[in-house]
Parts: sequence; structure tokens; C-alpha cells
Amino acid sequence: MAQLTDDCFAHGGALLPLDQALADLRQRLVPVTQSETLPLQDCLGRAVALPVLAQVSVPPQANSAVDGYAVYFDDLNPDTATTLPVVGRAAAGHPHAGLPPRGSAVRIFTGALMPQGMDTVLMQEDCSATEAQVTIRPGIKRGANSRAAGEDIAAGQMALAPGTVLTPAHLALAAAVGHADLPVYRPLRVALLSTGDEVNPLGQPLPPGGIYDANRPMLAALLRRLGCQVSDLGILPDKRAILAAKLAEAAAGHDAVISSGGVSTGEEDHVKAAIEMHGALHLWRLAIKPGRPVALGQIGRVPYFGLPGNPVAALLTFAFFARPLLARLGGAELPPLRAFPVRAGFAYRKKPDRREWVRVILEPGEPGGAWLARKYPVDGAGIITSLTGSDGILELEESRTRLEPGDSARFYPYGLLGL
Repeated sequence: MAQLTDDCFAHGGALLPLDQALADLRQRLVPVTQSETLPLQDCLGRAVALPVLAQVSVPPQANSAVDGYAVYFDDLNPDTATTLPVVGRAAAGHPHAGLPPRGSAVRIFTGALMPQGMDTVLMQEDCSATEAQVTIRPGIKRGANSRAAGEDIAAGQMALAPGTVLTPAHLALAAAVGHADLPVYRPLRVALLSTGDEVNPLGQPLPPGGIYDANRPMLAALLRRLGCQVSDLGILPDKRAILAAKLAEAAAGHDAVISSGGVSTGEEDHVKAAIEMHGALHLWRLAIKPGRPVALGQIGRVPYFGLPGNPVAALLTFAFFARPLLARLGGAELPPLRAFPVRAGFAYRKKPDRREWVRVILEPGEPGGAWLARKYPVDGAGIITSLTGSDGILELEESRTRLEPGDSARFYPYGLLGL
């Protein structure tokens, strides 16, 4: 596998706007997975590794978009109806043979090749016809209802760019331009673990002070939705030697390691020291709420992501920060996030120079107006029901310090964040 440079995740410690941090890191990151060629039917969700060029034009030849009659446009009277003899028939897969004479029409059906020389098709609903002739009303435009060769894409053009994450529509395009298989990146292999002596596996009674591990199943699902192959390493205790050994073992067989919890600088937070026994760890202090501290580092040269322990903060830092970086490591180029404008149904105050994400519930606004966003009533970083009971995230950019009822703001549905 490819490897990153030793200082890929180095960071000076200043509080950074999210967009600046992502742009900085994207410049340093390269795909760490290998590529392979797979049959088209096995490529769904994979990232394209090399440019995919069209081997044929789509459509390969000019054809009819409707059922009707093909004609030479210059044979039509511009001001009065035109009556032409019908000299042949063309259907999809059964083209008309030879060159039709000028001053004639050919009965044609959707998808059939345009008869040689003819350039315009009249819809059958706009004609008066018998088996022998057709009468055409004036006013049709040259080239009407005729699909030009290469109208969709021409042979030699790039059909799929490297980094494209293949959807069913992309597979249709690849097939249409003649590809039975595609060069794609192998899925990113990610080792996932939780840390903390208070964190307990499911299926066991909770001890005093214990909590169940909510982050690991959540992050595993998010990683799989991103197309990663996930190895679940379970829960590691707050013991430096055990952490160091397990992290080194995880790095040896994976492309990336991701954990939640235990990356701050408290006396019982041993992840930083454990990783530094085999590499380096950097705390990226991001100007965001929730989730300001995010740990990035390398175990050897394998990238490590340390997310906050609170579930809401872990989910949102994954969505806005870790997800695009992991996609980049796996060779994928995710499309830019697109927010939708909504109207605020609440007042809110925030610090300047910090991006904040507020969980909201959408309600219909006035007829024809924007949707109304209501703040979820409980917003702590550990309130998981605020995720299951809300519709998405209202984003308040760094320059904004206040939000008043009726103000416009940017809304991200959870689905668009890969959540």
C-alpha cells in the first residue's frame, strides 16, 4: 500500500477554521489504497482509479426521439402544409435501407436510426397520415425530434473522472460507452476501536459508573456507508502499554485507524502517549462546536483519527472532517456539501470565528415559502436522542454571532452528510 509522509498530519496548534483545515490536509493526502479492475456489476460504491474514456459515442448514430415521420427539412413548405409520400419504415434495430429520395418521408419509431440524409422528425400526433402519404403542418424547426450522434457524450471524451464514487447512474454511463469493467480503488481498510475503562460492551450488566459503547456501532456503520472495510477491535482499556501494542498491531494490517475517546490531555487519557511510542499525534484544534479537539496522527505511516468521546461530537466531526479525509485516502473525491436555505424559528447567540452546528427539526413554512427550522430542545454533545429526533444540522458560519427568528440559515439533512 502507499504510505504517507511522516509529517503529513503535523499541526502547530492554532485554532483553525474548518475549511482551512480541510484544504490544508487535502493537499497533503494521497490515496493509500491499491487499484484493481473489476467487472462493471461489482463496482457499485467503489471510487474510480483512472480516467474512464468513452469508447463509443452515445448515441452512436443519429436517431429519432419520437414515433413519427422522418423528412428532409428543406422539403417542407414554411407557410403551408406539406404532403409527402411515405417510402419506407425505420424501427429501433431495423434501419431504413438506402438513401430516401428527396420529397419523401419515412415512417420512423423512437430509437430508430435516422434515414440517410434526413434531419427532422415530425411527431405522429402532429401529422395527418395514411399508409401512402403524410401531411405535415408548417412551423416545425430543423432537426426537431432528432437525437444527434454523440449528443450525450462523444467517443474519446472522459465519461468518469478519477475519484468518482460509482452510483447506479455511473454504471449505466460506463456501460453505454462500452466498458465491461472498470479500474477502481480497493476499499479502505479501517481498524475501529473505542477506549475508556468506563466503556462497556453490549450484552453485559453495567458496573457502577459504566456506560455502553454507543460510538463503535455508530462509527462502524458510518465507515461502511463510506465504502470502507471495517475491522472491529472492540474496547481498549486506559492502559498505555496495552493501547500501544494494539494500535501498532492494528496499523500493521490496515490503511487507517480510527478511535473515539481518550485523546485529550487528562491524566487518564493515554492514547496520545501510546501512539507516540510508534509515531506521532497532533491535536487539531478546530474552530467548531461541538467537537473542537480532533486528533490526527500516524502509527508508523498509517493515518490515525481520534474522535471525541461524546456521540454527537463524534458523529459530527466524522461527517464534516473525518469523512472527506478518509474518502481522499481511499481514492474518492466526494462532491461538495450542498446546504439548503431554511428560515430560523428560534433565536441563537454564538462566539465569533467559530462554526457551530445546531440540531433542528423542520416544519413547513408559509405556502410557497422556506421551511422553518426549530431547535431541538436539548442540545448537549452526549444527547443521542437529539440525533434521532431531529432532521438535520443548521450551520452557523464563523462570521455569524447571532440568529434571529425569520433569518435565513444553511441546513444539511443528515442523509447528505452520509449519516
